[in-house]
Amino acid sequence: MTVALILGAILGGLVGEIMGTFLPDGAVKILCTESFDIGFEPFAVKLYAINFTLGLLLKINFVSVICVLLVIAYYKWWYI
Repeated sequence: MTVALILGAILGGLVGEIMGTFLPDGAVKILCTESFDIGFEPFAVKLYAINFTLGLLLKINFVSVICVLLVIAYYKWWYI
């Protein structure tokens, strides 16, 4: 289920960006292409012998939310 939710969010974001390139200017284009970021930017921790980078940033748009909701509905319909 977790993998399906992640794939739904990724594919939804991709579909929203693709739809936004073909739509004329207006509210629907803004709804499909505008997104907001949740998380924190990557930052590096450099110690003498160890270097590592931490970061997590989720880019969410309307179509990705719709796709995640569709995955949840599909899961509940088939598996519960």
